Order: sequence, then structure tokens, then C-alpha cells
Amino acid sequence: NGRPDLTGLWLRSGGTGNISQGLPKGETMPLRPETLKRTQALRAQDDPQTNCLPLAVPRGNPYPFRMVETPTHLFIINESMHGFRQVFMDGRTHPVEADLEHNWHGHSIGWWEKDTLVIDTVGFNDLTWMDNYGHLHSDQMHTVERYTRTDLGNMRIEILIDDPVAYTRPFTL
Repeated sequence: NGRPDLTGLWLRSGGTGNISQGLPKGETMPLRPETLKRTQALRAQDDPQTNCLPLAVPRGNPYPFRMVETPTHLFIINESMHGFRQVFMDGRTHPVEADLEHNWHGHSIGWWEKDTLVIDTVGFNDLTWMDNYGHLHSDQMHTVERYTRTDLGNMRIEILIDDPVAYTRPFTL
């Protein structure tokens, strides 16, 4: 279709540790004080991943994932916990908030900007951690992922996180 082929098996090299390490040099996590307090309290509890619960954006895992593209959808299939994400590629928009069903992976729509796949997601629940460090998010988190193939076997992934309930400003990983 004239665009980079992202189908196939990929291995993520980051995303499981501390997401604050993915911020640009000199930036710190823009945590609201109440989010920091909740994060510190949660560190004493089990990580949702240890209970086999799904992983949400931006949390990657050290296991392979596969992208499968059709004319109307993109599926991201994770080897761990047999999870998958469905990305609508048919030009639709997100449902209005009243009709949005919040869930583990949110509601994702995608499109191409030149050679970069853009995935816009809203509608997450607030039951996941964003990394192994216990950084939290609210059900108002909005992410915009940008997947750009840099060469035959490599891809750059940038993730914009905008969660006005949990963070003082948007930030990019």
C-alpha cells in the first residue's frame, strides 16, 4: 500500500523498567502530589502483571509482539498473557465519553502520517501500572503512539502521555 510494512514479529527493548528513564535528559516525571502518594503506597502491593492482568500502554514487556495489518484494522498481539490490541484503521473517531467503555487496552484509532503509524488511544481503565516501578495513570489517560520503521529490522516508538488527573503536564517517552 506504499507504506512501511510493520507486520511481523517485534521484540521491544524497553518499557518495562522505570518510564521516567525514557524522558528527555533533565526532565522529571510531572507527577501530581496525590499521584506520587498513591504510587508509593502501591509499590508495597503486588504488581498487576504478577497477577496475569493485561499490560497497558506505555508498558511494554520483554516478550515478542506481533503486528497484523488488514485494510480496516491493525492488531498488536502480545506473546505474554495472550493479550491483543485492536486498532481501528478505517477513519472512525473515538466514541463520545458517555459511550466509551473503559478497559485494559482502551479504544484505539490509527492512521498514517507519511511513513509513521500513529495510534491514538483513550478509554483506559485505571487498574494498570505504566512500568515496573508502579507509575500510575487515571482512566482519563490519553496516549498517542508513533511507530516509525528506521531500517529493515528496527522501529522507533514514541509515546505521548496526557493524563491531566495524574500528571501536571503531558510528556513523551
